[in-house]
Amino acid sequence: MSINYDFGDLEAFLAVKDTGSFHKAGTKLNLSQSAITRRIRKLEDALDSQLFVRTTRSVKPTLAAKRLQARAEAMLEDARETSEAMRDESVAFAHQRNALITVAVIPTVIERIVLPALQQFRDDGYSARVRILDLATNEVADAVAEGEADFGISSIPSLEATTQFEPLFEEQIVVALPKNHPLADSHEIGWNDLRELSLILPSRGTGNRVLIDEALARARQKVTWSFEVVRTATSLEMVRNGLGAALIPESAMVGAEVVGIPLKDASLKRSIGILRRTNHVETSNVKALMKAVKHITE
Repeated sequence: MSINYDFGDLEAFLAVKDTGSFHKAGTKLNLSQSAITRRIRKLEDALDSQLFVRTTRSVKPTLAAKRLQARAEAMLEDARETSEAMRDESVAFAHQRNALITVAVIPTVIERIVLPALQQFRDDGYSARVRILDLATNEVADAVAEGEADFGISSIPSLEATTQFEPLFEEQIVVALPKNHPLADSHEIGWNDLRELSLILPSRGTGNRVLIDEALARARQKVTWSFEVVRTATSLEMVRNGLGAALIPESAMVGAEVVGIPLKDASLKRSIGILRRTNHVETSNVKALMKAVKHITE
């Protein structure tokens, strides 16, 4: 018989049982309410038992929940005792040596921010392993809110109550063109000019597409796209192959073999910053990597 739940699910269960609320349980564990709901659903599926009866006004434990409580508390207590017993000096040293940092980032800032920050992190003497999750804006926000990432680097998302956004800089969305394009030497490109181009736009629902659509609405303009793609890297490859012009964040132009021309609409900008969980205590390694990120963007 396989075990399809973990200690995090049991902690979420006990928090809901203790507080009588999914929202309060999320606050207690510094997780979003949706993350608590998913953990409880996972535990219910694994045990094939309903644990809580939910109404608009209350959350009541079932008989199965009352039976589970003592076992869950005992399992978590055993886990804590085991962890404490293993924390002798040599294991603590090994933990520091093999520390892991998980960072969720939008792909367009990897070359401009993440790579030089990692190099500085290493130059400063830190040897922690670093896992990079390259995700869409909303996925970065979810990864941070749910504790899957220690912090995120992203454009400003729809924030949950458990996260906070620290702006680092603003950047323009530019028009990426092949170097031999007739407009490649222009100082600026207007919305009207885009109507004459084979236009490559980000897919609907992506953070960059939302910014572009809002700018078009403000300017009372309308453009027709020829290609719609999810990833900025794909757009740049299409531009390099002469398939059209793409609206691209300025950060993505680092190292690109195309030119980026500013739009006359200077309001088309996005804010890039660090996304972190509220009231979450970061390790020294995480703090050092965030410091490197900030230094790179100063």
